[in-house]
Amino acid sequence: MEWVPHSVARLNDQRSLRMTLSIIPVHGIPEVRPRDDLVGLLLASVASAGDKLVDGDVLVVAQKVVSKSEGRLVRLADVTPGKRALEMAEESGKDARQLEVVLGESKQIIRWERGVLIVETHHGFVCANAGVDRSNAGAPDTVVLLPLNPDASATRIRDEIKERARVTVAVVITDTFGRAWREGHTNVAIGIAGLPALKRYIGQRDPEGYELRVTEIAVADEIAAAAELVMGKLDRCPVALVRGFTLDEPAETAQEYVRPADRDLFR
Repeated sequence: MEWVPHSVARLNDQRSLRMTLSIIPVHGIPEVRPRDDLVGLLLASVASAGDKLVDGDVLVVAQKVVSKSEGRLVRLADVTPGKRALEMAEESGKDARQLEVVLGESKQIIRWERGVLIVETHHGFVCANAGVDRSNAGAPDTVVLLPLNPDASATRIRDEIKERARVTVAVVITDTFGRAWREGHTNVAIGIAGLPALKRYIGQRDPEGYELRVTEIAVADEIAAAAELVMGKLDRCPVALVRGFTLDEPAETAQEYVRPADRDLFR
């Protein structure tokens, strides 16, 4: 297997520092089952490709394999839908059992209209169907849920890699979200370890001297989105390495992306 960077980006910050990023797909990870050694599978796949992790790598991992290894799977045959799920199914034609799972993963419904269900999850994420997904579940009549604590999952993966491979990497756990006001979906970071969530420009000045007041760049989300270019949705490649990224900002978690409801103009 030949590893060739599929995407190279050059970024310039205000200090004119130049950064070259290599985004490398990690192939060969088998179907992940509950209680599988996910870190062991990751390290074995990297080694089989003739590569190795190095300090400073960012390991981007699709939520599905993390959730599967943690047993976050539900067989729909085991679900008894309640009254609300049955009403929603009658209205939309959707599977009442899956709607029941979504409601259980939701803190509140933000919008239910024309069969589209937007909710706030218990993590604070606002997304469609609470991240509950039937695709790539690994078994028929099964749905995959988001990890209970994606930030903790990312930290656990990072710590195990440091212990077993003796390298310090950052970890980003991703999921695919839709976007308000724009068509299409993109990968976002739902769990982060060893990496800042935001690059803050507030208080800095542009070349004309204008002081930036609100600009914060979602760098972990950008890394997640870039990695999806080589991971794909149907290519069975749930992991990518982003190499060459540096940022002198403290590590944060994906909770930095959760906007409080009182600051949300649309809720």
